[in-house]
Amino acid sequence: MLSRVADSVFWMARYIERAENVARFIDVNHNLTLDLGEGLGDQWAPLVYTTGDHEEFFKLYDQATRENVLRFLAFDKKNPNSIFSCVCSARENARTAREIISSDMWEELNRFYLLVRDAVNSGASGDYEFFAEVKRASHLLIGTTDCTMSHGEAWNFARMGRLLERADKTTRIVDVKYFILLPQAAADVGTSLDVVQWSALLRSASALEMYRRNHGRIQPQKVIDFLLLDRNFPRSVRYCVGGAEDSLHAVTGTPEGTFGNRAEQQLGRLRSELDFTSIDDVISSGLHEFVDVVQDRLNRTGEAIYQSFFEIDAGGNRGQIQTQEQRQ
Repeated sequence: MLSRVADSVFWMARYIERAENVARFIDVNHNLTLDLGEGLGDQWAPLVYTTGDHEEFFKLYDQATRENVLRFLAFDKKNPNSIFSCVCSARENARTAREIISSDMWEELNRFYLLVRDAVNSGASGDYEFFAEVKRASHLLIGTTDCTMSHGEAWNFARMGRLLERADKTTRIVDVKYFILLPQAAADVGTSLDVVQWSALLRSASALEMYRRNHGRIQPQKVIDFLLLDRNFPRSVRYCVGGAEDSLHAVTGTPEGTFGNRAEQQLGRLRSELDFTSIDDVISSGLHEFVDVVQDRLNRTGEAIYQSFFEIDAGGNRGQIQTQEQRQ
């Protein structure tokens, strides 16, 4: 398999997941600010800090008003991580890997693109139904990919990109509460308002029903445990990291528990740390600090995957992805 094609499929899936998660960020912020009351109900600046795009935002906008933040995160062509930019980038990557993906995938991605383009042209920045449609379009494309694409190397690269992106964004969804609610967090812990806020976070990760089925009553410590360390929920960080590592080993053929390249080493180390981390460890080290460490490890893993599989050699060429058996 050509490295160029693997790179395109990896980033196609990653950009689609990023677009969906930007919609989730807006959703969680909207839900939380509705519950905070007049005094703290219009906090949009923390959202651009949580997504990591604050420097770019303040180059383009003077104030972090609701309208500016929504425009920047959803439709701004100058923001490479806006929903519009991500869908455009995903479509371009899919075009360059057209011989690998299915026709159904290509058609669904084009429908997704037209949905976002029409929203940009109509100026539907305040319509929260649009963000729900973005999430539905992403889910439909993921389902189409799983049902119509052979589960070989290309599919595993797509799965890897999607799960690594999802793991990173789940940590940031958890971090939304830290950034928005830090000033009054100590006063609100354990109150009915605190329960509503954690419920909003779970809803934004499509996790509320599954959490209640597993844990019942909303408790902050259990919510954090569920979103970060649960082994079965498909949006938890632990589940995503484990799935990405499984796909990486499926590509290389390296036995589980070992590593044959830096990407496998980085991802295996992160998975082990999550396997042997308890929620008490997370709380004692500080939630925000723990999330920062995980995000840094995920970034290192992404860099290692690029260097191991996609990097252009000194001659300006890309080779082929080889399994362990082919290398031998």
